[in-house]
Amino acid sequence: MNKHSATELELDLQVACDNQHLPSAAHFREWVLTALPAGRQDAELTIRLVDEAESAELNAQYRGKNGPTNVLSFPADLPAELNLPLLGDLLICKQVVEREAIQQTKALLDHWAHIVIHGTLHLLGYDHINDDDAEVMEGLEIKLLQQLHISNPYTPQCEDSTQNHE
Repeated sequence: MNKHSATELELDLQVACDNQHLPSAAHFREWVLTALPAGRQDAELTIRLVDEAESAELNAQYRGKNGPTNVLSFPADLPAELNLPLLGDLLICKQVVEREAIQQTKALLDHWAHIVIHGTLHLLGYDHINDDDAEVMEGLEIKLLQQLHISNPYTPQCEDSTQNHE
């Protein structure tokens, strides 16, 4: 039995960029489900695919950083007593993901998978602000990507893979 067979995922995929060469909705769904903990019953999130202008604007507004970034995560800030499955929103910049895949000599779909899993983990509360947290998060990413038959994204040629993200 698949670890996600009982997980109800409501995924709102918004395409606000050039839609050529994007992964399928099924890919995004698989990647989010892979990042969710086993036994999770329900999850809701939005993934918005954007161009560099929108990414740069929101990166400046919410993180105080110039330029576009690969992924921004906006966790839902709901009171626990509501017990709602809303995880939050991911904003992913198509051009940055494509450029990073080329720079890091990664297969484009593999890099998309990594960025979606990385962002979903942020929505679940993981972070990489300090070295210990980064080690935990990266280890989990490597494990989850291996389940998808994707190699370690933090190999030497890829060590800058998530340098400019949230």
